[in-house]
Amino acid sequence: MASANPFNSILKTLEKPDGGEFGKYYSLPALNDPRIDKLPYSIKILLESAIRNCDEFQVKSADVEKIIDWENTSPHQVEIPFKPARVLLQDFTGVPAVVDLACMRDAMNKLGGDSNKINPLVPVDLVIDHSVQVDVARSENAVQANMELEFQRNNERFAFLKWGSSAFDNMLVVPPGSGIVHQVNLEYLGRVVFNTNGVLYPDSVVGTDSHTTMIDGLGVAGWGVGGIEAEAAMLGQPMSMVLPGVVGFKLLGKLRDGVTATDLVLTVTQMLRKHGVVGKFVEFYGEGMSGLSLADRATIANMSPEYGATMGFFPVDHVTLQYLQLTGRSDETIARIESYLRANKMFVDYNEPQIEKVYSSYLELKLEEVEPCISGPKRPHDRVPLKEMKADWHACLDNRVGFKGFAIPKESQNKVAKFSFHGTPAELRHGDVVIAAITSCTNTSNPSVMLGAALVAKKACELGLEVKPWIKTSLAPGSGVVTKYLQKSGLQKYLNQLGFHIVGYGCTTCIGNSGDIDESVASAISENDMVAAAVLSGNRNFEGRVHPLTRANYLGSPPLVVAYALAGTVDIDFETEPIGTGKDGKQIFFRDIWPSSEEVANVVQSSVLPDMFKATYEAITKGNPMWNELSVPSSSLYAWNPTSTYIHEPPYFKDMTMSPPGPHGVKDAYCLLNFGDSITTDHISPAGSIHKDSPAAKFLLEHGVDRRDFNSYGSRRGNDEIMARGTFANIRIVNKLLKGEVGPKTIHIPTGEKLSVYDVATRYKTAGQDTIILAGAEYGSGSSRDWAAKGPMLLGVKAVIAKSFERIHRSNLVGMGIIPLCFKSGEDADTLGLTGYERYTIDLPSSVSEIRPGQDVTVTTDGGKSFTCTVRFDTEVELAYFNHGGILQYVIRNLIGSKQ
Repeated sequence: MASANPFNSILKTLEKPDGGEFGKYYSLPALNDPRIDKLPYSIKILLESAIRNCDEFQVKSADVEKIIDWENTSPHQVEIPFKPARVLLQDFTGVPAVVDLACMRDAMNKLGGDSNKINPLVPVDLVIDHSVQVDVARSENAVQANMELEFQRNNERFAFLKWGSSAFDNMLVVPPGSGIVHQVNLEYLGRVVFNTNGVLYPDSVVGTDSHTTMIDGLGVAGWGVGGIEAEAAMLGQPMSMVLPGVVGFKLLGKLRDGVTATDLVLTVTQMLRKHGVVGKFVEFYGEGMSGLSLADRATIANMSPEYGATMGFFPVDHVTLQYLQLTGRSDETIARIESYLRANKMFVDYNEPQIEKVYSSYLELKLEEVEPCISGPKRPHDRVPLKEMKADWHACLDNRVGFKGFAIPKESQNKVAKFSFHGTPAELRHGDVVIAAITSCTNTSNPSVMLGAALVAKKACELGLEVKPWIKTSLAPGSGVVTKYLQKSGLQKYLNQLGFHIVGYGCTTCIGNSGDIDESVASAISENDMVAAAVLSGNRNFEGRVHPLTRANYLGSPPLVVAYALAGTVDIDFETEPIGTGKDGKQIFFRDIWPSSEEVANVVQSSVLPDMFKATYEAITKGNPMWNELSVPSSSLYAWNPTSTYIHEPPYFKDMTMSPPGPHGVKDAYCLLNFGDSITTDHISPAGSIHKDSPAAKFLLEHGVDRRDFNSYGSRRGNDEIMARGTFANIRIVNKLLKGEVGPKTIHIPTGEKLSVYDVATRYKTAGQDTIILAGAEYGSGSSRDWAAKGPMLLGVKAVIAKSFERIHRSNLVGMGIIPLCFKSGEDADTLGLTGYERYTIDLPSSVSEIRPGQDVTVTTDGGKSFTCTVRFDTEVELAYFNHGGILQYVIRNLIGSKQ
């Protein structure tokens, strides 16, 4: 049982400089332990949390010692508990989280428990953001038109979240149209230092989106977790995590003129991918830090999932405090933050001698060596220097199909597809741009690249350049603040002139919400098998994610998005070839429209003002007319509508009893899918459009939903019937059982029939036959997506055997009762001669007490093959979840008071 905190002796009072108190705090210096001075700043946040929450039950003194001794313990994969200060949700993952909470209340009721115990125990910030389909793009009234469309499509979903904001305590819901969750978190929700009941402590956050890491740019420790982990944290469960190694990344010097923060982040992403940082923290330091704006830091921190780290952390310094002032935080708040962090030796002051921190490994980058670049055509870490882009593009056309190849025959590479665009003759070639989107939390938080894009537009318009009318251009800022400074600068009109009208405030093209491209363009691409391109300022460009018809997708800075839209193709050498012809017939080159760093800095200085942030976030608290008019019931239990295609009660707690079911092995399971490397959560559970021939589409049509109202998988995450049918429904998925064919189908092995994955899985389930999945390296990379684990569980998948797993996805599989197994080093399905046509038996002990984290187990096939795998239950807590059949069942039984 819990006992008094043994560290109460170091609870000190923080005095104000002019008298009075800021509050109490647990003082790290008061421990008088020299090891603490050498700890990375990010590890100190874990240490403070462990000390403050130490009750010798959920968090023990031994856990505190493990963290203090980080230099020696971290190489040994030791387990620690972590209690974040708050949880961040956005609507795509927020809906299923609130669905699960509502479901848990029902389950508690049925088991005789107090349903009102199901309440968040830590603050939950839920931002409704992932809801802007770019259907209306090139028009002045795009924001209002798209907003009306979203409310029309998502009325039920929004109403459900509004119900949740009143039904559950400790939950703040930020209404639609306010901004992208990560930018709202940075500009408004981030506390940096909490003050709860007079106790001060560092802000830390886990969020149900992998780009939660953006907040690390503000010195707040934050990273993405699955929805199931977040729900457990909301319900007071400590997160069990392996104490991470920390890579020290030293920055020196300053960026050259004309080089953007996006160029820097793509360079850092490539360096860290090469270094290997999965499961680790990255902490930035060095004299180059002082010249790096908060927005630049946030851009780098945002991309942590793309370089594979748990987070990319920037400790609090004077730049952080300046940003807090800019974004409208009060002087009193900023004084408290600085005073607390200085007292606890968590503030970096570059005017003082720096105590050298100890890191697990070290990297260094001279900022002046960063050059303009772009990444693609299929992965964010495949960086291409801008000067090499044309040559790289032609190599991609030649290369065999893969991450850097399309295998277009030489004789077809110069093909011209002629078509009529609204009565005007038009042409498409390989590499022509059909989508150009200034989008995503990564870059739309950064005034220097946003105003840089606007300056490119201004110069282009003045020289008479235009964007071809069939290129779908859009601008989706992260918050309303961007609109205010673009208008203040007088530059928005130039973006409008080129077709970059503001379409809304939320995730768009980067998450697959690019909307339809013109039918004539779509036909020209499909009928001629053209490799069309999208250029976006996003963080994700995995195949099939941006748009089904853009096979080449490149990430670049917002100014580069405008430049490529003007050029109309990625098949261009910006140094030697003109972008277009100006109004006087003169050739215009890239250098003619590219602004200097000084030009950008001057516009930022004069246009980005504190009052803009205050005004934007005052409006958030008042809501908007469409949100305020939503009518919701006041009951604490949700009245489920069985006919709803948006909100549906999932079967997780069906037939649940107070006794845990115990661990299970797998016997004579069929292989549902056989994958290679880099299967992303977007392959497993797409968030974008619902294909017209998919099982999900069939379900919706049978339930009276018109095709134009299908919306996206992301918007229907509150309905398990849709999401189960959408599991493995990505049109670009490659399943080895199909022997070269691409698409969301598989083989029903007993009959040899080729059917949709959902239909095959349903056949196996109906017959009472278990299934497993074979996979390569990095299984589950990409966005944290709880449906990528919930979906396979609903399809009857009992285990995944892979070369390696992405961190969050592995944890989510455990949370849903699926066994993650890793092949031994140097082995995989191919080297072991596995075809996927075998039946698999996994021999697990029947008692959880006989299983230990990371133990080896034997897998056998009906053909007589036998091989050893490592069970990836990484902690004792994960074993407890598995014993209970999942994390949510574990929480319910514990809340009711089960001793089992």
